[in-house]
Amino acid sequence: MSRTRPAKGRARSATGPAARRPGKPGTRPPARGGHRPAATARRRAAQRRRRLGITVALAVVLVAGLAAVAATRSHPSPARPAALPGLQTGPAPWSANTADLAARLRAIGVPPLSPSEGTAVHIHQHLDLDVDGHPVPLPALIGIDPAVGFAPLHVHDTSGVIHVESPTVRSYTLGQFFAVWGVRFTRGDLGGYHAGGGRQLRVYVNGVIDRGDPTALVLAPHQEIVVAFGTAAQLPAPIPSSYRFPPGE
Repeated sequence: MSRTRPAKGRARSATGPAARRPGKPGTRPPARGGHRPAATARRRAAQRRRRLGITVALAVVLVAGLAAVAATRSHPSPARPAALPGLQTGPAPWSANTADLAARLRAIGVPPLSPSEGTAVHIHQHLDLDVDGHPVPLPALIGIDPAVGFAPLHVHDTSGVIHVESPTVRSYTLGQFFAVWGVRFTRGDLGGYHAGGGRQLRVYVNGVIDRGDPTALVLAPHQEIVVAFGTAAQLPAPIPSSYRFPPGE
């Protein structure tokens, strides 16, 4: 009688591990919530970017504010003409008016020149004044006083030549020159003269009328400037358009 040999090993139950793990052998099914770590990382990265953006914006605002404060301290706002000490508001002619020169320079934030400083800017302009059809000479020594020294804008003689000197490269305006001189000068005023009744203030540069704010006119080398107050019929004829500066000026 033959015997049937039993099969080697035990048969695996259908409920064993192989039945509970479908798919390819050796692979694991994805864990629940497997996408959460990536989403959390993206969210945190977005938060970091927002915080960085806010920090940069605050830094920009802070730097701009500090720059504005520094600019205000280095270039103080000019005083209003009515607030200038010793301002001449009467009829022409006007004196050199140096008694209150130091106070006016402080008021407009323009210190006098220092002998120990070099000169980065040294330019000249010529100014013609005319009131009601009559020329008004510039007095000598505008902006020059032994107790104060030289203002950056000054006049040596009665030729009408303005000297602009500065130890740093910067600009000056016609309004600042009249402030140094201490003569009222606005869009419609010159000394004691006020616009009205057909009379007005006109400013010409190299023979061409300047329609901007006359106090903001920037002084440039070898300008011929005419400041005329009166009617159109009282304007100089012709309007000076140039000036022969001495050699070296």
